[in-house]
Amino acid sequence: MLYCGQYPHPYTRFTLMSQKIPTQDRSPDPVKVNPTEEFELYAKRKKIHPRTIKGIFQSIRNVTMAGMLLAYFALPWVMWKGHQALLFDLPHRQFNIFGFSFAPQDFFFLSWMLIMGAFGLFVVTVFAGRVFCGYVCPQTTWTRVFMWIEKITEGERNARIKLDKADLSAGKIGRRLAKHTLWMLVAFATGFSFVGYFTPIRDLAWDFTNGSLDVWGYFFIGLFTVFTYMNAGWLREQVCFYMCPYGRFQSVMFDKDTLIISYDHERGEPRGALKQSTAENPLGDCVDCSLCVQVCPTGIDIRDGLQFQCIQCAACVDACDSVMDKLNKPRGLVRYTTEHILEEHKPYHWMRPRLIGYTTVFLAVFVLFVYALATRVPLTVEALRDRSSMYRESSEGLIENAYTLRILNKAQVPYTYQVSVESNDDIKLLPVPGVVVKPGEVVSVPVTLQANPAELHKSKYEVEFKVEAVNASDISKETKTVFLAPHS
Repeated sequence: MLYCGQYPHPYTRFTLMSQKIPTQDRSPDPVKVNPTEEFELYAKRKKIHPRTIKGIFQSIRNVTMAGMLLAYFALPWVMWKGHQALLFDLPHRQFNIFGFSFAPQDFFFLSWMLIMGAFGLFVVTVFAGRVFCGYVCPQTTWTRVFMWIEKITEGERNARIKLDKADLSAGKIGRRLAKHTLWMLVAFATGFSFVGYFTPIRDLAWDFTNGSLDVWGYFFIGLFTVFTYMNAGWLREQVCFYMCPYGRFQSVMFDKDTLIISYDHERGEPRGALKQSTAENPLGDCVDCSLCVQVCPTGIDIRDGLQFQCIQCAACVDACDSVMDKLNKPRGLVRYTTEHILEEHKPYHWMRPRLIGYTTVFLAVFVLFVYALATRVPLTVEALRDRSSMYRESSEGLIENAYTLRILNKAQVPYTYQVSVESNDDIKLLPVPGVVVKPGEVVSVPVTLQANPAELHKSKYEVEFKVEAVNASDISKETKTVFLAPHS
């Protein structure tokens, strides 16, 4: 059978010409195709109505997704030492993360975090496939919340299918109105919380309720509300199929020992109803109940083999296990397994070069990141020379160089800084009073270096400014510059 995509264009058709394009069907159950049969290249999306199923893996998903939702909605409200614990303050170019403040100069920390996230995802994928998608992915999490709302307003799978086919009535309008109202409330809470990561959420809530929020605040809250409503309510699995790149490149990281959800074809085939099995013609354990298809949120049949649409939510595993329990047959017809175990009956082998390599890189980057974060000084100092002149001569006949020190306080508390200079030559710093810098503030401090020309024997000297916090000697920073003098 020639597969040409799930969404063909309604106006484009093609004719399968087997005499021109030789094909070979290697599927377990070959499908006979009329050589002149016409197929639509694109078709309208078929709405998926997943059936609710209970089981060990769905219970685990409930816990992980509840944790995901709790963290998302609660974190903006958490306070840390008098400040919002997690705040990406773009207007002030400062990111506050649980007591750590990062400026644009600390972008390499963000790079390291992205590298750790990437390799962490690689490790999980090589080891257990797309469990991220099935258990903690935001798209999957919010889609499941919207599906739960759909269930409590419109009923279980069969009731929803029947409601879709029913004529318009007051009952149908009421159920749909209730569903979309709840969807919009969840979407609004999501959009509001998202903006709260970039604007102090307490001020945001106050300004929003009394109507004093600026137009951009209302715009972004509305924008992310609409995005959430569309993605989780309407697009759903389409985001996984066509927008998410993870499902496309996951197979590159798989090997024959990666844990994936698979159907045991050897045990389950030939499939058929239990009463049809006879001693002369015994059937496999699969009774072809199609429950694994009904519970799948992406609408695939796991019995057709591994497919990129599978998000490894294990709903089909719980569904199949429940059927096996009723038939007094062992569980595991559909299960987490590996290609080696399933096809060659080899034991699970987790010590693999690819998994070890990804894990090693992840741990190395993690250790370096923690070390850099632990030794990080929340202070940035930059020395800028006065460009109006190379040097100048004072009324006392001394050579002077003027500078501007830019001091950035990256801590979340104000500090008073003392400025000093270190040099091997007789170059002195004119007294500078203590500089008070507020959290996230940049202060420019004019300073002057002075030297006796009789003691200068070359035209350029290297000097180093040191800025140290008063009563916090561990917070200090040095910056080098040059002192220019007349030629001797």
